[in-house]
Amino acid sequence: MAGIYLHIPFCKQACHYCNFHFSTSLRYQNELTEALLKEIELQANYPGKETISTIYFGGGTPSLMPVESLEMILEKIRQHFSIDPDAEITLEANPDDMDNDNLAAWKQAGVNRLSIGIQSFFEEDLLWMNRAHNAKQAKESIEAALQHFDNISIDLIYGVPGLTNERWEQNVMTALEYNIPHLSCYALTVEPKTPLDKLIRLSKKEDTVPENQSEQFLLLMQWMRNAGYEHYEISNFALPGKRSRHNSSYWKGEKYLGIGPSSHSYNGESRQWNLANNQQYIQAIKKGMVPFEKEELSHIQKLNEHIMISLRTMEGLLLSSLSKEEKDKIISASKRYTSSGHLLIKDDSLILTDEGKLLADGIAAALFF
Repeated sequence: MAGIYLHIPFCKQACHYCNFHFSTSLRYQNELTEALLKEIELQANYPGKETISTIYFGGGTPSLMPVESLEMILEKIRQHFSIDPDAEITLEANPDDMDNDNLAAWKQAGVNRLSIGIQSFFEEDLLWMNRAHNAKQAKESIEAALQHFDNISIDLIYGVPGLTNERWEQNVMTALEYNIPHLSCYALTVEPKTPLDKLIRLSKKEDTVPENQSEQFLLLMQWMRNAGYEHYEISNFALPGKRSRHNSSYWKGEKYLGIGPSSHSYNGESRQWNLANNQQYIQAIKKGMVPFEKEELSHIQKLNEHIMISLRTMEGLLLSSLSKEEKDKIISASKRYTSSGHLLIKDDSLILTDEGKLLADGIAAALFF
C-alpha cells in the first residue's frame, strides 16, 4: 500500500510560528490547481503498481481550495492510480472555512476524514499565534464537523508562553468533551526565519520555556491515557481504531508520493522533494517537468531513519527487524537509557517511556549507526 500527499500552499494569513511553504496571495490558485493535475499525470508511475490506501490534502490551508478543484484532483488521482475502495481521504481544514455548505461538499467529493487546526480554545492564545480564527469559531467548527464526519482529528499546541497548566488542561478536556477520536498535540517550536523567531529576538514576544513544555507534555500523556486514548506516536493520540492511517504509513516506512510545491516523496530506495516556489513549480510543470531534488539512501541512512521513526511509535523499535550485529550494537548503546528509565525492552522491542519521550530525538541519535 502507498499514500499520496498533496501540498496546497495557500493561507489567509501567516501564523507567526509556521515554517511550512505557503503564500498568503491566492493569485496563482487556479494555475497551481492545473499544475497539480498535470503532476499527478507525470508522477503516475512513481509508487509502482501499489494500491493507494491514503490521500492527504495538507498545506498551507487546503480548506481554502474551491470544492471544484478538490473534486478535479480526486478524479485525476482515480484516473491514474489504483485506489483502495476503503481509502482514507483526509483534508486539513481551518475553523473559519468550516461552514455547513463546505462540509457537505467535501464529504460529497469523497473526503472521509478531517484534520482541524484548532491549536487552542482560548482567544489570547490564538491572537498570540496570529491564527485566522477565533475561540468561538474553534468550538463551532467542531460542532459543525461532527454533523458530517465521524473521523475527525484536531491539532492543539502546548508550551505557548503564558499558557498555564490549568488552561492547557481546559484545552485538552474541551477536546475530550467533544469525544474527538484523534488529537495531534505539538510543543510550540520557534523555527528559524519565522515571524515568531524575529519577534522573540526583538523582545516583542516571550520565548518558550522548555521546562514548561516538558511538564505540559507529561500532563498530556497522563490525561490521554486516563481517557482511553492510544499514544501511538509521540505527537498523536487516538481512540482504538482511529489512528491516522496516512501518517502511520510514514512511521512504518511505506512508500508515498508528494504532489505540489515543497512536497516530499519516498519509494523505499530514495527520497525526493519538490521545489518550494509556486511560480517556478508551475512553470516547470507546464513544460512537462517535475522540479525536484533527489537523494539515494544508503543502507545506513535507511537504518537510522528506521530507528528514529520506530522509536516515536508506541510499538517501538522491533529488535528482530535488525541483523544480529545491528541488534547487538543497539542493545549495547541503549543500556544507559534502559538504566536511567528512559527506555525499556518489551516483547523484543525497544520502547520509550514517558520520560524518554521528552528526549526522543537525542536518544534516537545516540543509537544511530
